[in-house]
Amino acid sequence: MSDNKLHHSYQHFISLCFSNRFIPTKKNKKRYGIDKEIKAALRNIIHKKEQAMQNGDSGDADLLGLLLKCRDEADNDMTIEDVIEECKLFYFAGQETTANLLTWTLIVLSMHPEWQEKAREEVLQICGKKTAEIDSIKQLKIVPMILNEVLRLYPPVTILHRHTLKETSIRGIAIPAGVDLLLPFLFLHYDPEYWGDNAEEFKPERFSEGISKASKDEIAFYPFGWGPRFCLGQNFALTEAKMALTMILQNFWFELSPSYTHAPCTVITLQPQHGAPVILHQL
Repeated sequence: MSDNKLHHSYQHFISLCFSNRFIPTKKNKKRYGIDKEIKAALRNIIHKKEQAMQNGDSGDADLLGLLLKCRDEADNDMTIEDVIEECKLFYFAGQETTANLLTWTLIVLSMHPEWQEKAREEVLQICGKKTAEIDSIKQLKIVPMILNEVLRLYPPVTILHRHTLKETSIRGIAIPAGVDLLLPFLFLHYDPEYWGDNAEEFKPERFSEGISKASKDEIAFYPFGWGPRFCLGQNFALTEAKMALTMILQNFWFELSPSYTHAPCTVITLQPQHGAPVILHQL
């Protein structure tokens, strides 16, 4: 195929991918209905917060209050629709993703009890039964290895979206301005070329020397994105996940229910399609 034909075929493919979402199919109608419901609920929450701030609430206690204070600045042109989109981002990027990471971690550690025990021994040795503090979290080695390997195999977000503001060339393929690109980085996370023949296996020891030496190319691992637009909440999310996992390991050992069926499914984030019935046993 010539470069010219390849270019037109690529453009046609992109056009098909992103025009289908505007067709009024049953699935798209359901999607639009859910989006409308979410926006209405958020608009109601924002309205209540605005009323509270008018009645004396400083707005400094939460992210929504700080966002509304920023919006009220004289030189800020942020609309109420912008605030709604930011609130959606707070939830999906801040709560949903970390919750999914912990869910998959419990599932995987239930499947690999030897790693669960290694992590618990480390936590009890460093933190004891006390609530972990930042200094203690920084001393953990096995827990970060486990979380990174879970992020490799089951990243909460499996596809990154990028939009071309100007014509861009990637390895000889010209991509015009105004195109939405999908970057399915699961392909890299499971690629034997970077991770070896056991790429599909749970092997936390890959990260024993850090992320840079875990694979043949550091960029093969990017659950939080890469470059100037990487996730700003990366450090916070990992610290939050480490603290939560530490508390669970201090108090429980856990196993999967016999009813568990392993079926990863993407619904905005990567989730266990049939739920995660995990049985907790108090230590």
